[in-house]
Amino acid sequence: MRSSISPFAASAVLAIAILASAGARAETPAEPPVTCAALTVAAPAQLIESCTALIDNPATPDADRLDAMITRAVAHYGNGASDKALAEIDAVIAKDPNRARAFRARGEILRQTGKREAALEALNQAIRLEPDNANGYESRGNAFNNAGKYDRAIEDYDEALRLKPDFAQAFSDRGAAWYFKGEYRKAIADYDQAIRLEPSRARTYTNRASAYRMLGRSERALEDDSAAIRIDPSQPEFFDNRGLHLAGNGDYARAIADYDEAIGIRPEAKFLTNRGDAYQALKNYDRAIADYDAALKLDPKFQRAYNNRGAAWRGKGDRARALQDYAEAIRLDPSDKTAATNHQEIALEVERLGTLAYQKNLPSFNCATAKRQVEKAICADPGLAQLDRDINDVFLRVIASAESDSHRAALALTRQQRDFIDKRNASFGRRGYDLRQAMVDRLDQLNTAAQQ
Repeated sequence: MRSSISPFAASAVLAIAILASAGARAETPAEPPVTCAALTVAAPAQLIESCTALIDNPATPDADRLDAMITRAVAHYGNGASDKALAEIDAVIAKDPNRARAFRARGEILRQTGKREAALEALNQAIRLEPDNANGYESRGNAFNNAGKYDRAIEDYDEALRLKPDFAQAFSDRGAAWYFKGEYRKAIADYDQAIRLEPSRARTYTNRASAYRMLGRSERALEDDSAAIRIDPSQPEFFDNRGLHLAGNGDYARAIADYDEAIGIRPEAKFLTNRGDAYQALKNYDRAIADYDAALKLDPKFQRAYNNRGAAWRGKGDRARALQDYAEAIRLDPSDKTAATNHQEIALEVERLGTLAYQKNLPSFNCATAKRQVEKAICADPGLAQLDRDINDVFLRVIASAESDSHRAALALTRQQRDFIDKRNASFGRRGYDLRQAMVDRLDQLNTAAQQ
């Protein structure tokens, strides 16, 4: 049957370049002192301390002091203080409006905080000041990538690579642009080049895995996911991506194990929702709903969790809660066709059942015209009458769902229902035939079919 859960690929992580200090590791006592310089790999707090010492030193030349301020600004951003970082860069530009690196740093911070137009303005200025600097084109390519202008991004990456042919990051980020355009083979070719030049960069492997997955090469995808995890097991996105690929192969148990790792490193709504999807695929609706609840507690506007929780409530037979979650999913994203279809279907079910509410404990047929003894027995027993109505309700829901996928499947289900009724009519009153148990068994069969 048609899946009512949003596709797993929608949440796969595909990363492009980030400012160097944002993901820096902590320095250990055995390591040398931190140097205040561009692209220094160090914990932001330690880099800030080192740069501050250089900036406050009266003997530091003005040009070096301004460079140290830019480096400290990047470290401030890596430490979560984006406003402080931008203020420091503004101070540098006020003193030297021709310093291209300051505009590149401003553009990157603005890009990563979602201020795309302002980011492009800063990066355009950086390129005007230094038209032969590959980093400027690489950064502006990322801004175009974020804005969905993939052809413009590729033009900038091309220029960055013309100026610097061994620029591994530009190959990797151009690969992301090809991926977003649906050109997965070209993406893989660029990722191959990036890995050849910089084989220790984990994110390139996980990005290439996503491209392999889109080409149906699941084994290569899993190899790359695993390589990324081996290189850097501290990044939860790598476990989440591998979990998505395992789930896509139907290996939900191993997918859940990877989601567990991701959540253990850093709980996020998308990781919890992905794990909920895996539990739901295993028909463990209670565990799935618990994960969706946790995801929405972290991010009350995470739209996919509402839709997928609605599917879990529907699997449990709770139409009212399913309808409420589907409605919220549509409110948050009116373009989600899966949520819209789910809401329409469940609304029709609720409407139909609502018009029959006054017939509580009445069977699906008219007792006034019942002629068979089995039908009269059902009409005389409220419990049997409700069983009959429940069987009919679930049967109609299963048929409607099956018909949307396969008319042949719907016909097969109809024959099964007819066979059940024929056997019921013929067997009633015979020794050893338990009508109530037969009806309970049939309802269980239909509920199982409805959850598939």
